[in-house]
Amino acid sequence: MNRPLWNTQNDLAEKVRAGAIELLNQQLADALDLALQAKQAHWNVKGPNFIALHELFDEVVDEILEHADDLAERAVELGGTALGTARIVARTSRLPEYHFDIDSGRQHVIAFSAVLAKFGSSARAGIEAANGLGDADTADLFTEISRGADKLLWKVEAHAQAKD
Repeated sequence: MNRPLWNTQNDLAEKVRAGAIELLNQQLADALDLALQAKQAHWNVKGPNFIALHELFDEVVDEILEHADDLAERAVELGGTALGTARIVARTSRLPEYHFDIDSGRQHVIAFSAVLAKFGSSARAGIEAANGLGDADTADLFTEISRGADKLLWKVEAHAQAKD
């Protein structure tokens, strides 16, 4: 969704800014979708690890929404418009739909880990794309998001890796 850029004295070339804004809005859609999928797991988790997973999924929501805020603000800093409505997110997210037939905590962990891993992978692709544009600051933001997604993935996957 190409929109005209707002006037700014940012010294990045307009083409660079426009490309970065597109990357940022795409990752924003994915981040908002991911946060809602974490809420879906949070609301519906069941089983002996209920409280640990219930709280973990809420932690994920909080951290992903912080990343979403950073993505949206960076897009606006570059003269763009942050595109984060529910309709835009539903139309543009690259994440697969969350399964509604999950009935155990372990299944939620496995399903959510898959979408969280995809989000981390897309952040790493964003690093490369932003570097290719010549926008080191946006690449740095994607690096921070990648690192955060990997840490969250470690915390979530730990619940499926136990042998007990």
